[in-house]
Amino acid sequence: MSKANLSVNDGIALLTLDDGKANALGFDMQADISAALDEAEAKGDVLVITGRAGVTSAGFDLKVMREQPDKVNDMVTGGGLLLTRLFDFPKPVIIASTGHAIAAGALLMLTGDYRLGIEGDSQYGLNETAIGMTLPHFGLELAKFKLAKTYLDRAFVSAELYAGEAALAAGYLDAVMAPDALMDAAMEKAKAMQALDAKSYTRNKRLIRGAIADDMRRELTTGKD
Repeated sequence: MSKANLSVNDGIALLTLDDGKANALGFDMQADISAALDEAEAKGDVLVITGRAGVTSAGFDLKVMREQPDKVNDMVTGGGLLLTRLFDFPKPVIIASTGHAIAAGALLMLTGDYRLGIEGDSQYGLNETAIGMTLPHFGLELAKFKLAKTYLDRAFVSAELYAGEAALAAGYLDAVMAPDALMDAAMEKAKAMQALDAKSYTRNKRLIRGAIADDMRRELTTGKD
């Protein structure tokens, strides 16, 4: 069963992440998302990504990190390339966050063109310093692009987590609302983006993000900045 299910209706591609647990970005989830992106790019005008109730993604698969240390680099590299693809996706990308987005899950939030979240205690943040890890180069680039400059040290280095309006101020979200309003608001935003000139959107998105995405891919594939 796929952990990333895609449906396309009236040009809006809806990608739902649901592994029944924390939506960890392990090998299977990465493969399922990649296949869904192929279909979304071919068939959709706008991509909307959402998660299962209570969680968007808790980040990379900790089971792999604990039990298969020889596979960690492959998982992180594959995840980095996937996040880079989302960041540079030629169609509008809206993320409707249903709950927590931590570590690589927070980086997923930073790839979106427009991010919606819900009121309450859902946490967003890069907790790598707190758990003794160093963020990869692609994580730094995503953080610099989307996080508010006044929050960058606190969010990236000090591992602060944010919820609700604080996540909005830090730059993880662009809008916060009641849970029952989330998907309606996401679809309304998708329709607004769908009405824009598609070719101009792709070209202008590439202008502002392309060089960063190319740098991220180069570092991931060659190890050189």
